[in-house]
Amino acid sequence: MNPSASVSVVVPVYNSERTLEVLVQRVAAAFAEPARSFEIILVDDGSRDGSWRAIRELATVHQQVRGLSLMRNYGQHNALLVGIRAARSGVIVTLDDDLQNPPEEIPKLLTRLEAGCDVVYGTPEIRQDTFWRRVTSRIVRSILKSALGTDVARNVSSFRAFRTELRNAFADYRSSFVSIDVLLTWGTSRFAAVTVEHRPREVGRSNYGFARLVLTALDVMTAFSTRPLRLASLIGFAFTLFGMIVLVWVVGRYFWLGYSFPGFPFLASVIAIFSGAQLFALGIIGEYLARVHLRSMGRPTALVRESVGIASESARENVP
Repeated sequence: MNPSASVSVVVPVYNSERTLEVLVQRVAAAFAEPARSFEIILVDDGSRDGSWRAIRELATVHQQVRGLSLMRNYGQHNALLVGIRAARSGVIVTLDDDLQNPPEEIPKLLTRLEAGCDVVYGTPEIRQDTFWRRVTSRIVRSILKSALGTDVARNVSSFRAFRTELRNAFADYRSSFVSIDVLLTWGTSRFAAVTVEHRPREVGRSNYGFARLVLTALDVMTAFSTRPLRLASLIGFAFTLFGMIVLVWVVGRYFWLGYSFPGFPFLASVIAIFSGAQLFALGIIGEYLARVHLRSMGRPTALVRESVGIASESARENVP
């Protein structure tokens, strides 16, 4: 990759009016030395504060700033996808709006990308989060690793850099369920990670609690992987085998000892086990049917209400 290649920094914004100006200044400073052309795409994901007003003001002051305002809150990854499709540079960097990942660390990701990788994650050495947030994040990464069948999930973070041509792999993707990390695996297997600093959140609080992280993992598993269905099949097979063993045991005792195995609790427990296994499998199948139903409805990934700093029609053509 040409060291002078331009970079698009895509930032999903949600209720971050107080951090946007500092974010833009620090991103600009990160590209000052060595000099590299860049643009900053701020995607307002249905904020309830003055974030969009702040974005419009920044776009009038900084020619590198572009803004997109979504019709409602679609979610972080949906907002990222809109910004990624609007990017005009050869490299895309995604960054959160809370400044926990310092923009000054962007050159680390770009240097590793220039070494021959397609996607580079900025993995915090020590996460400055609450205890339960760290625990749930590890659980979610383990689930993602199992669902995706790749070690990429161990290094997944919202701070990433990748080559823009990778978006061609998911150019026709229109589902409302979006996971940028999964979509990137559709285009390449050349992933890398670098250790970056992670700072405490100075303003507001994270929108990703335990329940939100679990639901995110569930969406990824059922929207992008068939492993849960295979798990349901294996559980069904295991309990069928267990039932056959119990049947042989009961019949064998009857013919060998002359009486069957007594006890209502034993019979009730076996029925409960089989019923639980069936309901578990039906629940997994139901999740997949729900995803198929929602996709058949044709719900858009996101809709843009307004844009600023996007001068040409060619810059708009990839934005839904």
